[in-house]
Amino acid sequence: MIPYSLLRRCLSKGLLYIPRRGLQLMHALVPSHTDPNIARHVSPAEGLKLVQVDVPQVGEEKVLVRVRAVAVNRADILQRKGLYPPPPGTTQILGLECAGEVANLGPSCKRGFREGDKVMAILPGGGYADYCVVDESNLIHIPSKFSFEEAAAIPEVWITAFQLLYWIVKAQANDYVLVHAGASGVGLAAIQMASKCLNSHVIATAGSERKLEACLHFGAKNAFNYKIQDPSLSDNVRSVAIDGVHAILDCVGASMWNENVKSLREDGRWVLYGTLGGAKLKECNLATLLGKRLSFYTTTLRGRSREYKTNLVKDFEEKILPRLVDGTCVPVIDKVFDGVTNVGDAHAYVEANANIGKVVVKWIHH
Repeated sequence: MIPYSLLRRCLSKGLLYIPRRGLQLMHALVPSHTDPNIARHVSPAEGLKLVQVDVPQVGEEKVLVRVRAVAVNRADILQRKGLYPPPPGTTQILGLECAGEVANLGPSCKRGFREGDKVMAILPGGGYADYCVVDESNLIHIPSKFSFEEAAAIPEVWITAFQLLYWIVKAQANDYVLVHAGASGVGLAAIQMASKCLNSHVIATAGSERKLEACLHFGAKNAFNYKIQDPSLSDNVRSVAIDGVHAILDCVGASMWNENVKSLREDGRWVLYGTLGGAKLKECNLATLLGKRLSFYTTTLRGRSREYKTNLVKDFEEKILPRLVDGTCVPVIDKVFDGVTNVGDAHAYVEANANIGKVVVKWIHH
């Protein structure tokens, strides 16, 4: 049950509605179409539906969070288009990260969170709502220096970049690391983490001069426009890393496959975490990977086990959060949209690849 003190505050602001059956309702955004053949052809605004649903109840080790800000991720856009369904048993409400205040705690919570604490969280879904339920282990106190909007720009992209660099390719000092889509949220987090926390040499790719400049500003030693074909990307990479790079963070996929193979040195590590450039290869010579003894990994974060996410968040809090607090690294926000009615515009902005860093929505109602 929601504490009466919280319920009274929410009612006074018109945030909750009490129907005759006694349940509390909240606003939430869900995809308006489930058929991808339809959903992928409608505008972002038409693809989203504002509904009223029951305020979720907290379980034993769960925390109810009053959402103040959410960040837009590519996965949200794919889910809206019917191309990325949530894991089984997960809410249809969009949103993989949020920032807000603790509203209620399950009886078995033991990490010391209290009602009113300012927190940020990674989620399997549910962030685009007045309230969401978060596993206590996936919750992080917001450092006092950050606003809700800044905090919302941290969890998903920074923990994803941390997973890629620290847990999967295990980047080291003086490694050459190639980061594709360097001006994206994950890209700029990875560039900062690799260059400023690991002392790696970062080479980034992006699709415009403005984005290349951002990559260099936040720590990349070199940045190349992937749209330029002559010289090729791999030629540009090897002009910097003569023997090839040690590791690649790849959210592009098929269209960059051959250039990635050419860019890696022997015993290189390559992690795929997205397929913005396609998921199907026209051709693939596995002998090339074998000849270089390349290690190829794939990963996602959303569907990982509770234990995996618990350990990942804990490791991130120990290794990277202090570097965000002391200013070594910074969350990069391109634009903040005000209110739930502007989420469609926020999606359209990200789909147009207009953003450098994160796009955030203040969760307020007009």
